Amino acid sequence: MTVQPPDPSEQSSSLDSEAVAVLLKQLRRKEENWVAWGQACQQLQKAGYSPQQIFEETGFEPVQQNQVIVAAQVYQSIASGAVSPDVLARFERTGSDTLYEFRILTQTDRAAAATLAVEKGLDSEAARDVAKAMKEYSRLSSQPTGFTAAAGDGVAYFYWKLARQQTDLQIRSRHIAQALRFAESETARKQVEQLLTDFTVTRSRPAPRLPFYRLESATEQPRILPVVGKLPLSIADLQAVPLIEPQGTFQLVQFSGTGAWVSLPSWQVIYAAEDPIAFLADSDRLPNNDLEIVEEVLIVVDRAEREWQDNSYFAIEQDGQIQIDWFEDAPEKTLLGRVILVLRPKKVLDEGYNKELWQIDE
Repeated sequence: MTVQPPDPSEQSSSLDSEAVAVLLKQLRRKEENWVAWGQACQQLQKAGYSPQQIFEETGFEPVQQNQVIVAAQVYQSIASGAVSPDVLARFERTGSDTLYEFRILTQTDRAAAATLAVEKGLDSEAARDVAKAMKEYSRLSSQPTGFTAAAGDGVAYFYWKLARQQTDLQIRSRHIAQALRFAESETARKQVEQLLTDFTVTRSRPAPRLPFYRLESATEQPRILPVVGKLPLSIADLQAVPLIEPQGTFQLVQFSGTGAWVSLPSWQVIYAAEDPIAFLADSDRLPNNDLEIVEEVLIVVDRAEREWQDNSYFAIEQDGQIQIDWFEDAPEKTLLGRVILVLRPKKVLDEGYNKELWQIDE
């Protein structure tokens, strides 16, 4: 199957037919390395080619495209930082699955995590735990007693904390062993070793579940219409209304300015919000979610709710970007608003079904 050229109006960057052919050939033949593949996939997607089109032409599945695109971005960020040539060389041929896990970290922490991954021989599953540990450690207002700013100490603290919460001695011992594996400073190592004789259990309240919803019926998916005004109206008034073209899984509507609208059902949580705003995100960017697949979700935040609650997630600023997080205790960071809804798209098996006039409810 030949990839059909995208609609020029949908293109955010342009590629001529020769450049497209070169990129597709590179992916089809798996020339160069995975970093180049990620860059090629990103170039094609920015030019308007869908992940499905790229898959049909090259064999790179959409989930694989996402992994190499994100991992290539992580690779480029650590390549421009302070990492040794040995670390870079380790990830030039393989390791996209490992670097993908470090996407949630800052550039400095990504470099430190990549170095740890090479030194400790971590696989992607262990890398996921390291990324989570370093992310949590970076949010602490001050360094815990005995632990330093070293990346290994941050990971050691993560496992030290898990060990203190365990009553099962076998699981507790595994966490202690992991903490000792990563501890870099002598003070951190001593702090961990104390758990070998101190069996006090410190309970930690589990993180709450994110407020996921999913659209289930066609009637819950509203349609947005432009408002011309109130009669009497002229032909010019009618012609001045722009063409509305809903986009994406949540049918966002854009206009010639910098804004867009999205329409949601009038659920109580939406109706009661004082200053709600919405933005899109991939579900794997959210903390503590147990979704089996990565999908685009719509996050609704009430900016009027900025007081910490222990059973809610909040939008915060982290390194100049908006992130979603939960805090077991009142944080020192400024809260930008409370997450009141994380909306998953409706599962559509046959999009044409709802457009047939003869399809009526019994």
